[in-house]
Amino acid sequence: MFKTKDNPIIHLYIQKVGFRISETDFLFCGNFLFLTKIYHEKIVILIYILIFGVSFAQEKDILKVLHEQQTAWNNGDIENFMKGYWKDDSLLFIGSKGPTYGWQKTLDNYKKTYPNKEMMGILEFSDIQVKMLGKKHAYVFGKWKLIRANDTPNGIYTLVFQKFNDGWKIISDHTN
Repeated sequence: MFKTKDNPIIHLYIQKVGFRISETDFLFCGNFLFLTKIYHEKIVILIYILIFGVSFAQEKDILKVLHEQQTAWNNGDIENFMKGYWKDDSLLFIGSKGPTYGWQKTLDNYKKTYPNKEMMGILEFSDIQVKMLGKKHAYVFGKWKLIRANDTPNGIYTLVFQKFNDGWKIISDHTN
């Protein structure tokens, strides 16, 4: 008869999973080993928890980038606001004047359009939706609003985030 202690792979598996499995819980078919249905369902649930846990952590990291951008903007600090963007010539920003390529050109356009804190106003994001497109990419949709003394411009944005070694960065921004 098969014993779990005789098979180091199964023994290691039992230790990693964290619940007791006896040798009667395994079925053999040729050279393949199968878990009975009860444990199979527990494993499937565990896998879902792990996958969604990673997804939630990634979404949290992306929302943190947006929060840091909002804080920088509301402090009148465009330089720190730009830390949320990919610092590369391939960054794509699409605004009311059409596409702009490059981090530096995007920064220059922000500084030209918003030369002081009064023009920058107070930035608010709302209705943010994050859709993971894999482990290293995400799509974000939301609404923005600037609260200024004489007006309240607002609109929507779609962002594409990519995960780099130094964190999540916006690689494409379409704001109108």
